[in-house]
Amino acid sequence: MAAANSNELDILAICHYVVAALTALASCFALIWIGLGIAMATHPDQFAGDGGQPPPEFVPWMFLGIGAACLLFGWALAICVAMAGRFLKRHRHYLFCMIVSAVNCLFFPFGTVLGVFTIIVLLRPDVKALFAQTDASRA
Repeated sequence: MAAANSNELDILAICHYVVAALTALASCFALIWIGLGIAMATHPDQFAGDGGQPPPEFVPWMFLGIGAACLLFGWALAICVAMAGRFLKRHRHYLFCMIVSAVNCLFFPFGTVLGVFTIIVLLRPDVKALFAQTDASRA
């Protein structure tokens, strides 16, 4: 039974790596906001409206700030998902894997599917015992 659980955790780990890569890639769309913010800050005349007025001075910084925050949040989430995949493979850090799986559930559709399946597997008593046994042997 432990071998079957280990195989399931290995498959979940691979899926975590894939979702982490997709998350990091999707986060790069925030570079568009950052680029628009830089363009507005350096060439405000190009973004003049119907009245010929450039956008207010706070608008480029708002685009830069929101874009940078989304980019950094997405990359941080991707790193956490990849780390959870590594921990699942090594049967370590049960609570971290559970928390990342719960956060993954917020990101439809891939994160939701991965998060739900990971939580289902992690809640099994024999999987909990596998994590406890691995943590105890490394302590």
